Amino acid sequence: MKAPERGALPLGLAATLGREYGRLTEVVQGLSDADFGLATRCPGMPVGPLLVHLLYDAERALIAFASPAVVGPDRDFVTYWQDFPPRMDGDNPDTSFVRGVAASYRRPGMLVQHWREVSEAAVRAAAAGLADKGRRIETQGHVLRATDFVATLVLEATVHHLDLTVGLPDAPEPDPEALQVTARTLDGLFGPEAWDLIGWDTTTYVLKATGRVPLSEDDLDMLGPRADRLPLLG
Repeated sequence: MKAPERGALPLGLAATLGREYGRLTEVVQGLSDADFGLATRCPGMPVGPLLVHLLYDAERALIAFASPAVVGPDRDFVTYWQDFPPRMDGDNPDTSFVRGVAASYRRPGMLVQHWREVSEAAVRAAAAGLADKGRRIETQGHVLRATDFVATLVLEATVHHLDLTVGLPDAPEPDPEALQVTARTLDGLFGPEAWDLIGWDTTTYVLKATGRVPLSEDDLDMLGPRADRLPLLG
């Protein structure tokens, strides 16, 4: 059974990031104060703290694009994630920090406004960075081409979008192209067999390949010994 064709990275990655960040804003902007305490797929991170985590990711993008690298890249949009192996449930030093930051906002609406402002600025920085052909940026101790870096931001936003909406059934889904970029990254981590071996739809692929949804017996039969490769990232 062949997985849906996902193809290469799209040319307009800044627009993809902008649409996905915009959908994340749609998810959180109408929530009640109580909703920010709802559980997500990230252990120990309710909606509010997970939004803080995303906020800091967008802020990291602003810093990266303002600090271009002069050396060659040592990671691409796939190999970047090899430095972030899956964690055991609850084994995340970021959890207590983002919970504290989320609690410091007097009202959840202030956090949403801050997220909107920073995420929109990050998209503008991404568009300007991608317009500079050959632009390289430094982040997390590595150097990536601007295109590869934006693809990592898209994956982070898309996966955490699915994390956020587990208790929000009426929330908008991730941007379809952002899901494709995420799946393309997972293909690279899994290996060339991914396209011919994995028969899940794209959203299911993202959820199961990142350990958000457990593998069923049918999944184990489909994957065979390659099931040990999952989850591909945490």
